[in-house]
Amino acid sequence: MAEPLIEVEVVFAAVDRQLLLKVSVPTGTTLREAVRLSGMLEQFPDYKLEEYPLGIFGRVVAQPQTRPVQAGERIELYRPLLADPKEVRKMRAAKAAKAKAEKL
Repeated sequence: MAEPLIEVEVVFAAVDRQLLLKVSVPTGTTLREAVRLSGMLEQFPDYKLEEYPLGIFGRVVAQPQTRPVQAGERIELYRPLLADPKEVRKMRAAKAAKAKAEKL
């Protein structure tokens, strides 16, 4: 008898577009395997998605290759940051302070 299937979503946001795919996978499928089964890797061939960190609803999963998915979960692929958010905030604050000082 076939294993029961569960529904999950796989989502990735590239620089130029986003994609959310719904996929039915057998119970016990891991996060990495669900991403592969979704077809997401073929949708973004220029990215090495098989190496990207994975998360569930905004929380990074430490071992996506062993963690089984649960029905209704949204698996997220996280691409590397282009800039450190803390450094960007520091630069923006310094620029605002400089502009304010020039007005005085």
